[in-house]
Amino acid sequence: MKRQLLLALTLATVLAMPVFGQLAAPNSMGVAIGHMHLNVSDVDVQKKFWTDVGGKVVNREKIVMAQFPGIYILLRKQDYSGGSVGSVINHFGFYVKDFEGSVARFKAAGLKWEPGNPGQGFIAGPDGVRVEIYENKSIPTPMAMHHIHLQVPDPLAAQKWYIEHFGATAGKRNQFDTANVPGTEITLGKVDMPQAPTKGRSVDHMGFEVRNINAFVAKLQAAGIKTDGAIRSSTNAAGIRLVYVTDPWGTEIEITEGLRPQS
Repeated sequence: MKRQLLLALTLATVLAMPVFGQLAAPNSMGVAIGHMHLNVSDVDVQKKFWTDVGGKVVNREKIVMAQFPGIYILLRKQDYSGGSVGSVINHFGFYVKDFEGSVARFKAAGLKWEPGNPGQGFIAGPDGVRVEIYENKSIPTPMAMHHIHLQVPDPLAAQKWYIEHFGATAGKRNQFDTANVPGTEITLGKVDMPQAPTKGRSVDHMGFEVRNINAFVAKLQAAGIKTDGAIRSSTNAAGIRLVYVTDPWGTEIEITEGLRPQS
């Protein structure tokens, strides 16, 4: 019986893990991580970088993105004020199934590898984009989205904010408090001084894909959260509606409906 239960739980976990081009199923508030949006100096350089990391670069009309299981990395040619380090989004990270093999592949591709603890390290990407890599042998795909690392003075206040407004669940990883939404862990590192807002940095913002954007945004507004304007249709790809908010610590957040491929 215990063996059957373990097999059932393992199968459920595997089935819940997104594959290339798919986002995680949303939580009870209709939220899942959707994308990270980068301001870059050379889109072709970034396309090669994300391909070497392990992504699949695709176009959706005017949108250029690198797809990974559980996340899209959107690339936009635009000047930026600085890299990710020093802003609220310090870095974001992925799981890899074969850590040693992945590191060998990164080095062979000429990526700048910064070793850390066993089974962990960083890739220093172009435009000051910092990417963390963690080993997780249990994932069903070679890579999968793992976390977005925010640097904030009050991690528990940030955790509470994401729980209340995005349906996150509270967690803990090592010394970090976390706010977990389908598809990613929002890691909350503590810093003494507020970091620079993300808007205009190379890692410009993170994006949540939601169900029923009208109702979702109405709840945010009722809670006193200001949007950058009205919900509107994307001018870059048909079928996407969007609006922006900013968390109390300066993280720019895009809320989308329609970025998820339609079945």
